Amino acid sequence: MLAMATFVGFVVLVIGLIHYYLWRRLVRDTTRPGRARRVGAAVAVLLALLVPATMAGTQSGFYWLAWPGYVWLALMFYLLVLLLVLEVPTAVTRLVLRRRARSVPSPGPAAEPALVGAGTSTAAPTEAGDPPPVGDAGDTPPGQPGDTSPGQPGDTPPGHPGDTSPGATGRPVAGGAPADHDPSRRLLLARGAAIFAGLTAAGVTGYGVRTAMGPPRLDRVRIPLAKLPRSMDGLRIATVSDIHLGPLRGRAHTERIVAMINRLDADLVAVVGDLVDGSVAELGRAAEPLRDLRSRYGSFFVTGNHEYYSGVEEWVREVDRLGLRVLQNERQEIRARGGVLDLAGVNDVTADGTGLAAPADYAAALGDRDPSRPVVLLAHQPVAAHEAAKFGVDLQLSGHTHGGQMVPFNLAVKLQQPVVSGLGEVDGTKVYVTNGAGFWGPPARVGAPPQVTLVELRAP
Repeated sequence: MLAMATFVGFVVLVIGLIHYYLWRRLVRDTTRPGRARRVGAAVAVLLALLVPATMAGTQSGFYWLAWPGYVWLALMFYLLVLLLVLEVPTAVTRLVLRRRARSVPSPGPAAEPALVGAGTSTAAPTEAGDPPPVGDAGDTPPGQPGDTSPGQPGDTPPGHPGDTSPGATGRPVAGGAPADHDPSRRLLLARGAAIFAGLTAAGVTGYGVRTAMGPPRLDRVRIPLAKLPRSMDGLRIATVSDIHLGPLRGRAHTERIVAMINRLDADLVAVVGDLVDGSVAELGRAAEPLRDLRSRYGSFFVTGNHEYYSGVEEWVREVDRLGLRVLQNERQEIRARGGVLDLAGVNDVTADGTGLAAPADYAAALGDRDPSRPVVLLAHQPVAAHEAAKFGVDLQLSGHTHGGQMVPFNLAVKLQQPVVSGLGEVDGTKVYVTNGAGFWGPPARVGAPPQVTLVELRAP
């Protein structure tokens, strides 16, 4: 209980800090004090509360929260990523503007006009013989008492003490503040960054939602197995994982996946965990189309971590009732085309310590077998390959990672799992990881489209 409370508290703290950062960059830095800023702050608080409310509410049957809450979660993620990336160019731009402002000299004293002596004319030279120009009758001659023209005795000469004309003191005039202290320029820069991040995040999220809600992509991969008998060359396994039936995906999602797999006319079907996000009572009807799966030698299932959040024992019985053989730390001989292949399955590593079902037991599934036969292991998480390799597993089929689901989150997944997507190798064991046909949390996939894979085994 204490561990769960600590985890929830940490999640709430992180969500709060992210929304505070978004408020600063999207609201505080782009608005002046006033009503707009207050409204923006209120919206930021509501969105911060929406995320945990969605996570808790969808577990309690408030499915209407799923769309707004999880779409905002995706948009929040990309806003955060883009704004963090923009921090560097924005800081560089501010520094350049500040240095340019400091390199511009302050306005100096105004140029002092030349004093014209009495009787000295500044008019253009006259033709020879012309009389010198004189003022109009009644004018006070320049330099005489009573003359009020600029530059005459009695005036304060420009630049002398007492002169109050603009620029006389050498200080910038009003409106000439250095650019690095110009709030209008800082506001313009912040608004530009916010608009770019907002439009880009909205576009990427929209693309991700369209991809996630669309049909899975069919990928075909050929994997050679050194021990595969020549007679079994070309054996095909339709592999799918992470269907994630739940608040946003229902029966139609299952029907589309089943129809897609049946068109492949595969020898085996492997459903590699994370079928559901809810109880049998809530999602049993959505899972029913699985009974229509067709294959020559059977359809098989192993548990994923989400089954342990959704009532694993109920779901094991339900999946078995639908006609899929659940491999719980056990293996099945596949006799086909005159050869034999061992198909094994282990419970998800999440089972260890939950008390809901037996933890993954590799010895029970892989021990005491004929080592001359090839063995294919179904294990939800790729990380299981570290243990599987100790038992000489030829190929492990896994899911769990969603291929990262939303770039650049795939970089974080790689810190935990040895293979994120596609074919890899762990300690001599080949590992194929499918992206999964559904999604978890945000209904968005960017850089990792939903996938059903047809694995074709090849003999040497």
